[in-house]
Amino acid sequence: MPSEVTKRLRDRRLNVWEECKAIADVAATENRNFSAEEQGKWEVLNEEMDTLDKRIKAALDAEQRSAEADLAFSRLHADAEGKKIAKQPEYAKLNEELRTFLRGEHARKFLEFTKPEASRINWNYGPVNLPEVRKAETEWRTLSTSAGGVGGNLVPTDFYDQLIAHLIEVSGILQTGPTVLNTAGGETLQIPRTTVHSTAASAAQGGAINESDPTFALTTLSAYKYGILLQVARELLDDSGVDLVGYLAMQSGRALGNKFGSDLVTGTGASLQPNGLLAVATTGVTGLGATPTSAEYTGLVNLEYSVIAPYRQSRSCYWLAADHTVGNFRLITDSTGRPIWEPSMVLGSPDLLLGKPIVADPFMPAQAPTGNKCIAFGDFSQFFVRIVGPVRFERSDDYLFGSDLVAFRALIRGDGTLIDTTGAIKLGVS
Repeated sequence: MPSEVTKRLRDRRLNVWEECKAIADVAATENRNFSAEEQGKWEVLNEEMDTLDKRIKAALDAEQRSAEADLAFSRLHADAEGKKIAKQPEYAKLNEELRTFLRGEHARKFLEFTKPEASRINWNYGPVNLPEVRKAETEWRTLSTSAGGVGGNLVPTDFYDQLIAHLIEVSGILQTGPTVLNTAGGETLQIPRTTVHSTAASAAQGGAINESDPTFALTTLSAYKYGILLQVARELLDDSGVDLVGYLAMQSGRALGNKFGSDLVTGTGASLQPNGLLAVATTGVTGLGATPTSAEYTGLVNLEYSVIAPYRQSRSCYWLAADHTVGNFRLITDSTGRPIWEPSMVLGSPDLLLGKPIVADPFMPAQAPTGNKCIAFGDFSQFFVRIVGPVRFERSDDYLFGSDLVAFRALIRGDGTLIDTTGAIKLGVS
């Protein structure tokens, strides 16, 4: 019969497999490839399943060898001492209980014998007198859980096998539907774009026709590298009662996403940062105010209509603001007293502000103080995000060999900027 350890390993493998199936089912239902985060988690889960398979096989092999050794020992002992054991069945029973105890099964049952019975234990089929341990001359010492030395150390501590991670705010700009370019290599990527369109003019009969050529420019996307390195003691990995590797992969991916997302919003184009949204988008409205008032309704409407109609009417049109700013907008009403914020009717979809979806991003500036670029509105499909290859979550058992530490690293390469700076996305300033 499989031991409790083997059963726990098997149950953990089933849970990992269910997580893998859930990721694959979501991608299949939405008829798409894995996202970078899903691909990273898929690889980590498959690596964990491989590790669990090896541990399960090793545990089963060890249990099989133990069972075979017990059987061989029992037969040999029965051949040599058959008659003696037959005459003393209590020792055969004690022998089996001892083996049960050494295997970690029913240890308490083996230890539950009374003092008179203990004094008669005959390990070598001869009388043995066990010393008496007394609190006083007439009573035994009491073992209890009240103190470690007299029993408390024998009581196991129960352990909840899921790590409880505190929640943090995460980047929101990638939820606004930007154009994501996945490239295999990190070479410089140039994107041609128009800066001026041709214009027509009326002409008299026989007169010259107006010449007007469009003007083009190039936007360059690089491949900035973002990374995080973790060092974990081997003992912690081997002895941990939770899915530590899965947690490290998850929180590393979140850390990368937050740093990359922050730079996509606030990056300056220098110091290994992309040209972020706030650096390249133009201002649509100023004077939105630092607190939620009815006057802001006018400012938000003006900001919406500062974006030209082809972009304003696009399905990729979003509002983007900090979470606290979004909370302020919920307090604003229009001229008839109706809230301009509407909750989403579909689970997982963004709420609406003036009929357009709004996404919270913790890296957008707050409304206060006055002068902050606190909200963006427009067609975010014109914001291009470049990601080079998949998110990499890698493990090395050799890098810190001398310290018996295991190193994990997570890496992503990418860049991003607003392609059309003529008015696809506008900023509101408090």
